[in-house]
Amino acid sequence: MKKIAILGSTGSIGTQTLEIVRENTDLEVTALAAGNNITLLEQQIREFKPRIVAVWSKEKADILQDRVKDLQVKVLSGMDGLKEVAVEKDAEILVTAIVGMIGILPTIEAIKAKKNIALANKETLVTAGHIIMPLAKEYGVSILPVDSEHSAIFQSLQGGQRNALHKILLTASGGPFRGKKRNELVNIQVEDALKHPNWEMGRKITIDSSTLINKGLEVIEAKWLFDVSIDQIEVVVHPQSIIHSMVEYEDGAVLAQLGTPDMKLPIQYALYYPERRFLKGERLDFKKLSQLTFEKPDMETFYGLKLAYEAGRVGGSLPTVFNAANEKAVALFLERKIGYLQIPQIVQECMEQHQVITNPTIEEVLSIEQETYEFIKNRW
Repeated sequence: MKKIAILGSTGSIGTQTLEIVRENTDLEVTALAAGNNITLLEQQIREFKPRIVAVWSKEKADILQDRVKDLQVKVLSGMDGLKEVAVEKDAEILVTAIVGMIGILPTIEAIKAKKNIALANKETLVTAGHIIMPLAKEYGVSILPVDSEHSAIFQSLQGGQRNALHKILLTASGGPFRGKKRNELVNIQVEDALKHPNWEMGRKITIDSSTLINKGLEVIEAKWLFDVSIDQIEVVVHPQSIIHSMVEYEDGAVLAQLGTPDMKLPIQYALYYPERRFLKGERLDFKKLSQLTFEKPDMETFYGLKLAYEAGRVGGSLPTVFNAANEKAVALFLERKIGYLQIPQIVQECMEQHQVITNPTIEEVLSIEQETYEFIKNRW
């Protein structure tokens, strides 16, 4: 019986993780954490019977505790609650599916408690990869990627010599606005940006995919996950989302992982690694595939991706600014307070005004996040 804890159990990755638990009798959930959706969390508690759960709001935690008073479950709140879920004593692996930099501190605590990490919270490595990866090595903890692209790279690396890796080919669907120029994006509304052609994801990541900033975050994350330079990572637009990513070796051989667009595959692979298990769902039928096409990303129209490469090359505290600025800009766009094209504009302005710290501490990373939010609040 493998025991798991989940941060972000009511979100897209969290609910799909629980679907996998539902389909496998040798997985047990010991702890759950969610944002504020206590109605869904209560359903999850009653079905999966975790020992502890956490929500962000103390008020909602109190309401939830009253609702589940007939069960033996402890309900916690705030950052302390997230940390307690992350280190739950019986869990072997922590699925970090929570959105945002809020996932950093619980992940650090889980690593120190020697829990393996199934990582779906890209902000953790984007902003604190220089701290997280050495810490995982120190404590003998595995960081297992859950993002479909990073899982594809991880899987492709199983088939070759790690020290012979030459380049990572990170695929992108191109999002709903692929092929459009900047003047065609002026009047884009929230509903337009939420129509991803291939994947069903949370609102924030769907907007990020439309701007290609999500791919930029993945570039920085891949740098840390696979110990490569930013310039060894090439983004390739692949509209069909069949090839999830590729690795090129020194001899020119390219290995790829292919499959239908289904997040449950990388989630299950991380939970059971190195074992592969049967997974229900549609299979790739090559007889029905008419073509697989590839394009160069348009980094002039979607210049958020170019900014990501800049942040990744400079390193230090700049990726934190890139991430925090985008997080706040996307929130403003979803609230209809700014236009679509202002998202990368805000990110660029924040990066340009920042004085880079070469090797920031966790405290400095979290402080820079708040400073970036404050800059945007005062400027926009």
